[in-house]
Amino acid sequence: MYSVPDELTLTVTLRPAALDARRGIVRLHPEVMAALAINPGDPVRLAGSRTTAGVAARAEAGASRALLYADDLTIGNLGMRDGGQVTVAPLPVVEARRVSLSGPPEIVAVVSPEMLRLALLGKVISAGDDVSLLPQDVLPDAGHRTLVEAARRSLANRVGYGWTSALLTVVTAEPDAALVTMDTVVGWEHGHHTSGGTATTPAVRGSAPAATDPEVPPPSVDDLPGLRSQAKELEELLDLGFHHGEVLARLGTKVSLGVLISGPSGSGKSALVRAVAAQVGARVLPAWAPELAALTNNAAAERLRALARDARERGPAVLLVSDVETLAPRDEPGPIATVFRQVLQETVRAGVAVVCTTSRPESVDPSLRAPDLLAVQLAVPLPDAAMRREQLGVLTRGMPLAEDVRLDEVAGRTPGFVAADLGGLAREAGVRAALRQKEAESPTVTMADFEAALDVVRPTSMAESTLEVAAVTLDDVGDLADVKQTLTESVLWPLTYPDTFARLGVSPPRGVLLYGPPGCGKTYLVKAIAGTGKANVLSVKGAELLSKWVGDSERAVRELFRRAREAAPTLVFLDEVDALAPTRGQATDGGTADRVVAALLTELDGVEDLRKVVVIGATNRPDLIDPALLRPGRLERLVYVPPPDAEARAAILRASSRQVPLDPAVDLDKLGADLDGFSAADCAALIRESALAAMRNSLEASTVTAANVATARERVRASLDPAQVAWLAGYASAHQPG
Repeated sequence: MYSVPDELTLTVTLRPAALDARRGIVRLHPEVMAALAINPGDPVRLAGSRTTAGVAARAEAGASRALLYADDLTIGNLGMRDGGQVTVAPLPVVEARRVSLSGPPEIVAVVSPEMLRLALLGKVISAGDDVSLLPQDVLPDAGHRTLVEAARRSLANRVGYGWTSALLTVVTAEPDAALVTMDTVVGWEHGHHTSGGTATTPAVRGSAPAATDPEVPPPSVDDLPGLRSQAKELEELLDLGFHHGEVLARLGTKVSLGVLISGPSGSGKSALVRAVAAQVGARVLPAWAPELAALTNNAAAERLRALARDARERGPAVLLVSDVETLAPRDEPGPIATVFRQVLQETVRAGVAVVCTTSRPESVDPSLRAPDLLAVQLAVPLPDAAMRREQLGVLTRGMPLAEDVRLDEVAGRTPGFVAADLGGLAREAGVRAALRQKEAESPTVTMADFEAALDVVRPTSMAESTLEVAAVTLDDVGDLADVKQTLTESVLWPLTYPDTFARLGVSPPRGVLLYGPPGCGKTYLVKAIAGTGKANVLSVKGAELLSKWVGDSERAVRELFRRAREAAPTLVFLDEVDALAPTRGQATDGGTADRVVAALLTELDGVEDLRKVVVIGATNRPDLIDPALLRPGRLERLVYVPPPDAEARAAILRASSRQVPLDPAVDLDKLGADLDGFSAADCAALIRESALAAMRNSLEASTVTAANVATARERVRASLDPAQVAWLAGYASAHQPG
């Protein structure tokens, strides 16, 4: 009979590029998991220099059976910074009854016990361990997915810069090495007691929020680059309402102190409020809307009224409500939304400032924007390259940077990053530097550390619609000189020189349609434009915006362009645009496609101007697109991307083999001339297949020979359809000038 071992001894190794880093997850070879009779998501006990616990997951293909893959946090909890042997054993699933933690005062001040529980949900906690605020969302419980996502957004808003790098210490865990669930009482350690709550009866921290404790310094406006104009507007409003009421009275008017601040998660909305409140001498009373929405209606109403009463009695004060869309949703607002509206109105009339933040303004009840409620609206945009450079300067102020560090280049390679993402990038670079220089007396952070961090850290604010930015520019695109010139004039000039267009009294092109045979580089061209770093990039495939629910598709289009306006300068890339905007009147989907086309046309040249926003569509069937989308003022520039000729194929082969050690006998010019009918993708595939052919001959091969290329040539076939190429060439002749 097969016997299951009680434990196995493996060698622990760092897994620095893991997307699940700092989430309490360890990776094991599938055969090791089978030998221990554990499944993904099961807890395991880990014994090294000290004993800790983690959640098991399968390692990637090619992983070693003798290694346990862990992140730096788990390795630190094992007490094995220099590596070594670790014993792995299954751990019974036991729910934690109570957990208390300690952390930096600025974290304790703004993170409620309920939010803290969501950050720890699904993690196995042991006393004495260090844990992060990063939610365990790699192996999520489907029932808690929405709560975990809300916690991620709120943590980015509340903590601000570097929330992903904050470390907490587990003071007590009852029982030890247990799984945190929604029934676990989680709280901060204050002296000899814990302030915490359960899922059904969240504890109130007290009438005076810790966010205003004197030992917790608020952020400075100078440390919020890119938000100074918003800070000035908010400061003027609060100063007038709090300190100059007599002037307003003499003028026979009053000011409304209800403010709605919108912007991506992690962009610094809550930090902005705390910084400005400190400038005008006001207290900040934070409230997390998802926490209130999770209560019963009576408990939530009582909590809201208590907060409002405290704000009125301890003024001047700012009641900060984060993620307000969960408390007052646009669709199906419940009884608590009515209570919130009443409390909001009473509080603002009493002279208390109420600032609500949201990363999804389209989901907020529009009635809250009434003149006597949230009358003032501020938008925090995604940072452009210049703003990202300034933010990186602030974030690395205390880091010993080597002379080769080029923050301008880092800023150019991080489109879509918000302040929290840049903070995570700086932290990751520092961790890489520390791993390299454990014994150095004067360690420094080098450009190589930032390069390594860029491979790991991804933007969170636009994760669902960002284009993977390649390290290429238009200069790296072989041939296509006319296409590149047209794209430079139609895309890069409007984003880079909007003032020049204004000075000459003309409007820049709104959009470009790239069309051509499949595999000929349309998406690659867009990636090359994105690689210049001159704009944030929003990318969606046409079919991704379509929904079977009435109104959802049009809402998705509006949301896409709202985010584009906020993130300006922005490049919006609509891949497979023929699926999104087919000719109206020919669909059989009940009119959904027609409504989406109407929404798209309205956004492109509607009342709200698309300043510093350029749209690029890509398709291989331009004849299927609604003609109204292709008129001037919309996707007015039609750019044909032809299949590569012999010279272009040779250039593509050279670019694709830049990192491949080709034998000198391989003649790429001759090879390019012999590849008639090959697309750009086919040429790249040929180089890849040649390298695989060399590996099949010998895993010790050091070069790719002409024989390997000949073998690959027999496997890779031309994918271009001559009939389609001829039709597209005719379409180009009929629709392009000259």
